[in-house]
Amino acid sequence: QVQLVESGGGLVQAGASLRLSCVASVRTFSDYSMAWFRQAPGKERELVAAISWIGGSTYYTDSVKGRFTISRDNAKNTVYLQMKSLNVEDTAVYYCAADRRALIRGRMDSSYWGQGTQVTVSS
Repeated sequence: QVQLVESGGGLVQAGASLRLSCVASVRTFSDYSMAWFRQAPGKERELVAAISWIGGSTYYTDSVKGRFTISRDNAKNTVYLQMKSLNVEDTAVYYCAADRRALIRGRMDSSYWGQGTQVTVSS
């Protein structure tokens, strides 16, 4: 069983930066690809960014390219999402996800989920 715990969310003004962290309770973190999803009120959960087992491959949804960076530290069992130039449209609950496949490409690819952390961006 994989447990994921997110942290780092908060209330910020537009243009600010935040870094989200997700720590995985798992024996071999590098066996899992990781991803960040988000869900805004009234909207479906969407894939924001994903990273492969050892970080060789990444994916970003178009709306965050150039602003968000996903990375992982396998020694710390942690995946990060560095978010810059935040805007109101980034407001959502952000979820960490994990799976044994090479790269998560959607909700159906994700076997394990964290509880989420709220990110609120004010104008």
